[in-house]
Amino acid sequence: MNQPEKKPRIVVGIDGSPSSILALRWAGALASLLEAEIRAVTAWEFEILAGHLTPAVANPDRVARDVCSEAVSKAFGAAAPQALELVIRQGPAAKVLVDESRQAQLLILGSRGCGGLEGLLIGAVSAAVAEQAKCSVLVAHGTELPPSLAAAAETNRHHIGPRTPEAGRNHAGV
Repeated sequence: MNQPEKKPRIVVGIDGSPSSILALRWAGALASLLEAEIRAVTAWEFEILAGHLTPAVANPDRVARDVCSEAVSKAFGAAAPQALELVIRQGPAAKVLVDESRQAQLLILGSRGCGGLEGLLIGAVSAAVAEQAKCSVLVAHGTELPPSLAAAAETNRHHIGPRTPEAGRNHAGV
């Protein structure tokens, strides 16, 4: 019995930084060209505070979902790709993204996240994921898509059509 062919999957690491929003734009452009689905992944983890393992905020899953949703809004406005899934997972970001890479054809990250060390060419999570991922990794630099990629994706998007409100999916993989 033949199984339906699975769509290619692009995983994007989201932390709310401008760099991760650019990574989402890359994913949107490539997904429209490759007819791929996108998994926008935000990870959160417990911290040790006063000797106890505890979340840094009252509801870390909700905060992570808000960060992911806001990044999608900043990246796409009302024109988010149709096959876009928000995924919220508990765990260290690099470990979560490497795990997600097992089912992906491409993983896209921003070159710098929300960490505090300015001037690094690549963030610690991006470096760890690029080294350990089970699929190809694209590390997005700069602030905008290359004009030729943006134009190609826009042309292709007109052939596919805009996203409908009920098309988006959300998934909490805690």
